[in-house]
Amino acid sequence: MTAVIAEPSAPVSIVDIRETVVPIKSDLRNAYIDFSQMTVSVVALVTDVVRDGKPVVGYGFNSNGRYAPSGLLRERFIPRLRNAEPLSLLDAERETLDPFRIWDCLMANEKPGGHGERSVAVGVLDMAVWDAVSKIAGVPLYRLVAERYRQGEADDKVFVYAAGGYYYPDKGLKGLQDELQSYLDRGYSVCKMKIGGAPLLEDLKRIEAAIEVVGAADRLAVDANGRFDLDTAIAYARALEPLGLFWYEEAGDPLDYALQATLADYYSGPMATGENLFSHQDARNLLRYGGMRADRDWLQFDCALSYGLVEYLRTLEVMKAQGWSPRRCIPHGGHQLSLNIAAGLGLGGNESYPDVFWPFNGFAEDCAVEDSYVGLPDAAGIGFERKPELFAVMRQLGET
Repeated sequence: MTAVIAEPSAPVSIVDIRETVVPIKSDLRNAYIDFSQMTVSVVALVTDVVRDGKPVVGYGFNSNGRYAPSGLLRERFIPRLRNAEPLSLLDAERETLDPFRIWDCLMANEKPGGHGERSVAVGVLDMAVWDAVSKIAGVPLYRLVAERYRQGEADDKVFVYAAGGYYYPDKGLKGLQDELQSYLDRGYSVCKMKIGGAPLLEDLKRIEAAIEVVGAADRLAVDANGRFDLDTAIAYARALEPLGLFWYEEAGDPLDYALQATLADYYSGPMATGENLFSHQDARNLLRYGGMRADRDWLQFDCALSYGLVEYLRTLEVMKAQGWSPRRCIPHGGHQLSLNIAAGLGLGGNESYPDVFWPFNGFAEDCAVEDSYVGLPDAAGIGFERKPELFAVMRQLGET
């Protein structure tokens, strides 16, 4: 009789994956969309590892601006992960979950290109995986990332700017000024406002009013959210050029590299784009064909929308090959995952939303912003537990 040898069980296993949808609807709008129907997917990835008497749970969510990818998560990606052989999801030493092997599992049988909302769904799960992995290791994510990819060197604080200045019904110049002043009062020295949702002359009045409050043009960034055709982008560039703004962001469609390249001939100041590019291949095309200048421009790739940290590491390799420093990255999204990545990988900063997209905005409650820099909590994982109003939403899902 031949003996049957049982396969060894995985020392770390995913025992459940849960998803829910949370509304972040608001009456604000930018130049392209309003947020009256905006939603977010929240995921809880439950493991069989126990810390302090409770299972380790990794949490993830998608950044604002893209709707909750619930269908993709529930119908394709979560079942794919649930059905995987547990040992195939572990690192080579079989000691913990491997984000790269999990990413490969999620993307199995997926054709290249056409990223669409698929990158958002994978990004939500990838965030939860990294949160779980760093909690299992018992260290903050930014320190785990620094140990793995930056010889242990981590920034102890990160530059952040206050993003706001949206178009609201019946909000005049005084309302805009009051909003920006509130950001300065909370420790920010650089702010961003929306343009392109009003005629050029009206936007210029709004910009002038904003500069009066922030104190100098180089403390104000403007964002058109991809609204302009080439002629309009150039018209704004000519009007903004003399001001010396912090940056002029996403003038045209994110995939119109020719527009971005041409605009560089008309605007010598810093420009920013990339928040709506969702893969390292798209990032490479932007750097090849978009006329971006590594000495002054900024890249805003958002890992939570673009397949997660696993893919973001590939994007940084593409940037390095094109002669770009990670210090030229200030990710979109204003979330704690990008903040950890910025500190762990040495990026140039992170976006912040002091007042909008609650409760997914902001950082740890005990980390105050000072002169547009913020520290990170000394807590295992991404740090969601140190933001009570956000963790209250997550806990309902993770501790069911």
